[in-house]
Amino acid sequence: SMSQPKQNRALVIVNTNFCSSAGDVVFGTRGGAKREAEKLSNVLSRLNYKVKLMHNKTAKEIEDLYQQERCREHGDYFVSIISSHGEEGVIFGCDSEPIKLTRIFQILSSEKCPALTKIPKIFFIQACRGGEFDQGVVVECDSGEPKTECEPDCFSDYLSIPPQTVVMFACSPGYVAFLNIFGSMFLQALLKVLEGEERHLALNRLMTRINWEVAFHCQARGTYEGCKEMPCFVTNLLQEVFPFSA
Repeated sequence: SMSQPKQNRALVIVNTNFCSSAGDVVFGTRGGAKREAEKLSNVLSRLNYKVKLMHNKTAKEIEDLYQQERCREHGDYFVSIISSHGEEGVIFGCDSEPIKLTRIFQILSSEKCPALTKIPKIFFIQACRGGEFDQGVVVECDSGEPKTECEPDCFSDYLSIPPQTVVMFACSPGYVAFLNIFGSMFLQALLKVLEGEERHLALNRLMTRINWEVAFHCQARGTYEGCKEMPCFVTNLLQEVFPFSA
C-alpha cells in the first residue's frame, strides 16, 4: 500500500500569566493572547498541520518542548508560533525566566535531528524586543536634522539563525509589540493572511503581506495612541516555499 505522507507539525506556545520563583507577578497578564493562539491553531489544523498548543510554560518547559520535536516524525515544514513577553533575542517563560531564541533555533537544527535539519523551520514571534515605542514616520518634515537613534546591536543575533530557518518578529529590534483584548497586531495579521487567499503565496511574499497589513492597518489606541509597529523577518531559505497552500 502507499505509505501515508508524513504530516507537517506546528508547535504553538502562548504564555498569558507570569510569576517569578518567589511567586511575585513580574509581567502583566496578556489578555487576548489565548483566544488568538487557539484561532491560529485551528487554522493550521485546517491547513494540514498536526498542531500542539501549549499554554503557560516555563523557560525550561519551552526548551523541553523543542527538544521533544527532535524525536517526532516530520512532514515538509515545521511551524512554530511563540506568544509571550520578551526582550531583544529572548522570550520569557511563565516563570519570568528568559530563554534565548538562538537556543531554540539551535535545538532544531542540530546534527542530532536529521529529520528537522533538512526541512524549513518557520517561526512567528509575538513578543516585545525592547522598550522603545515606534511613533511611526513623519513623511513631510521641515524641521532640522533627524536625530539618529542608537540601535541595539542585534544583527549578530540575526545572522546566527541556522540553515533552513525563517524567523518573523512582531516588531523591529528594540521596540515593543502591541497586544490588546482582541489580540496582537502581528498575529491578527498572520491569522487574516492564513484564512484568506494570500495563504497560497510563497512564504517570503506572504510575510511581506503581513508587514503591509500591520504597517497600514494597525495603530495603537489609548495610552499609546498613534504608535505603530513594524514586523520584520529574516530568512536563509534557498528556494521559494509554499507552507500554507494545502
